[in-house]
Amino acid sequence: MIRVLAVDDHPVVRDGIARLIGTQTDMELIAEASDGREAVEAFRKLRPDVTLMDLQMPTMNGIDAIGAIRGEFPEARIVVLTTYAGDAQVTRALRAGAHGYLLKGSLRKELLETIRAVYAGQKRVSSDVATEIAEHATDTGLTAREIGVLKLIAAGNANKEIAAQLSVTEESVKSYVKNIMAKLGANDRTHAVTIGLKRGIIEL
Repeated sequence: MIRVLAVDDHPVVRDGIARLIGTQTDMELIAEASDGREAVEAFRKLRPDVTLMDLQMPTMNGIDAIGAIRGEFPEARIVVLTTYAGDAQVTRALRAGAHGYLLKGSLRKELLETIRAVYAGQKRVSSDVATEIAEHATDTGLTAREIGVLKLIAAGNANKEIAAQLSVTEESVKSYVKNIMAKLGANDRTHAVTIGLKRGIIEL
């Protein structure tokens, strides 16, 4: 039996997962958690074979929870379930140690097969997600400082305010903004924020 832990802050999603797994003879849902902290505790107690992990949750998000679980249990097999296909988000999850990445819209079609594949030691990523990763594989990534500037732009700050918050000159901020727009292929600041959100580089 493949023992599964489902982690999601939406009861409806957990119910859907429970129903799908309940129809199978080779797997069982042994526990549910509604945030990352609960997930880490449940994992410690039960050591599931496969953990299904949402990314956007209160208290502790999915990526932090993956890092915490894998830090203690390097053999943990975790599949991310999310509505976000952004390549930066996917890359972060895989770097944290996820073995699979599924979009919630494709759960009915792909969930059971993905659980079995990950249990068998394979890695699985939804085809839509793989396309998104491939599309940006050769892009030059934003530096940590540029991501910080993009977050401040998204929060509605002007260059002068960003300069004050980061203790740098306004000229430096203009230079960061120029680099951000060039790297993201953005037409203006708003477009840069839109791309950053879509790709999961920043979150609101």
